[in-house]
Amino acid sequence: MSELDEIRMQVMWNRLISVVEEQALTLLRTAFSTSVREAGDLSAGVFDPQGQMLAQAVTGTPGHVNTMAEAVLEFINEIPRDEMFEGDTYVTNDPWKGTGHLHDITMVSPSFLNGELVAFFACTAHVVDVGGRGFGADGKSVYEEGIQIPIMKFAERGAVNKDLIRILRANVREPNQVIGDFYSLSACNEVGHRRLVDMMREIGLTSLDNLSEFIFSRTTNAMRERLAQFPEGSWSNELMTDGYDEPIRLAAVVDMKDGLVNVDFTGSDPMSRWGINVPIIYTKAYASYALKCVLAPEIPNNAASLAFFTVSSETNILNAQRPAPVSLRHVIGHMVPDLVFGALAKALPGQIMAEGAGALWNIHISVRPVAGQSGQNAEVLMFNSGGMGARPALDGLSATAFPSGVHTMPIEATEHTGPVIIWRKELRPDSGGDGEFRGGLGQIIEIGAADNHEFDFSAMFDRVTQAPRGRNGGKNGTAGSVKLDDGTAMRSKGWQHVPAGKRLVLNLPGGGGYGDPAQRCAKAREQDKIQGYVTEERQ
Repeated sequence: MSELDEIRMQVMWNRLISVVEEQALTLLRTAFSTSVREAGDLSAGVFDPQGQMLAQAVTGTPGHVNTMAEAVLEFINEIPRDEMFEGDTYVTNDPWKGTGHLHDITMVSPSFLNGELVAFFACTAHVVDVGGRGFGADGKSVYEEGIQIPIMKFAERGAVNKDLIRILRANVREPNQVIGDFYSLSACNEVGHRRLVDMMREIGLTSLDNLSEFIFSRTTNAMRERLAQFPEGSWSNELMTDGYDEPIRLAAVVDMKDGLVNVDFTGSDPMSRWGINVPIIYTKAYASYALKCVLAPEIPNNAASLAFFTVSSETNILNAQRPAPVSLRHVIGHMVPDLVFGALAKALPGQIMAEGAGALWNIHISVRPVAGQSGQNAEVLMFNSGGMGARPALDGLSATAFPSGVHTMPIEATEHTGPVIIWRKELRPDSGGDGEFRGGLGQIIEIGAADNHEFDFSAMFDRVTQAPRGRNGGKNGTAGSVKLDDGTAMRSKGWQHVPAGKRLVLNLPGGGGYGDPAQRCAKAREQDKIQGYVTEERQ
């Protein structure tokens, strides 16, 4: 390939990334759910006709992007090629063939040019409700957690499946929001298809074969060169999480050999009877993300780069089998990067960050008027973040969603969805672990209902009994807590009630510190004090 051809291919690759970015932005702009519109809890990507991911949108979470990279193959396996038509859109929320739980809707659309299949577009988003028990850990099987949609057609030749719409409307609490998001997902893929076809016609392409070969060959070569710089060997780590009613141990062994990396989760605790189990597709998504963050952060994320990472496990909480309850698979799944980092820290001493809050502190609020009073019913979902662990040369980021990467929802957007008042949302002093580099701070969030209203809430929290650990002599971050404003302790998981006039107070965990606290410079300590990150008592 000539230098000029390489430049043209690189330009087309960049154009492809802009196509999927516009695809994702369409979803952001048209979504009904605040978790999508405000928090960016979504993914979008383009795939070749064999179902290999060519490019992903920058907007999106690893748990969606990397599961979607495998989910498209499930769609191709179940829908025969001769049953795919222009204008089709396919859908599922199967946790084992999609993204790990029922609340995520995955849509895949074939893209045709001049009657020939040239690509697939896929997108995923979290919807506000799927019926059943609602978003929480209380289910005893996936059948209790909501409506299950097998891989099927949402639309055929552009005609929407009205029977599916009627079934959805009869099974969810917020039908207008949910069905609106289904149409937004479909529109997202349609925009990607249109932009791709426009690009191909402009450039004169009849297929993406040459561009695919360029993308995958460059990525493969870059990954081989990068992985060759790291030592071969085997390293293990264990991490404790709160669990539901008792702590749960996660275990991982990272093997690097012959330019490939495998993570084995055998040794983790058995499946839980509560909805915190993780399908292996989601475990792999975050294990691959952790490996890529450390080993090849600058190399594009596509089928070729992901091919260097594999996972294995016996049946356990990180490889849950159907029909295990999996609604809160993210709470344990978000701990996987810290688990993998702990093993890599033994292979690469002095290069790996400390543990952080990990799991999002999601809360689903079901608010209603007190009996005998008039008012509004509403379902409200909030995403909140604790602190990140400190890094080998920098303090941890405060109130940051790592590893999920979603945004926090603005208070105004949350309060607009129903009679909920956020009385306080501020950084939590002294929550970051001490060290040469300080852990990121958590938050304090105080939530109440409007006058004459009460609410139930689904707690989806962790790091309450098991604080994030520091690294290389750094101190642990401060664990979280859940209570009412009168001091009544609440559980970290499960549905609970907040009476009218009471407020829920969430203290989110801070990240672990890095390095010997005695090595922290006096100027940094003074700035911590001035900015209120650390109080006089902590000093």
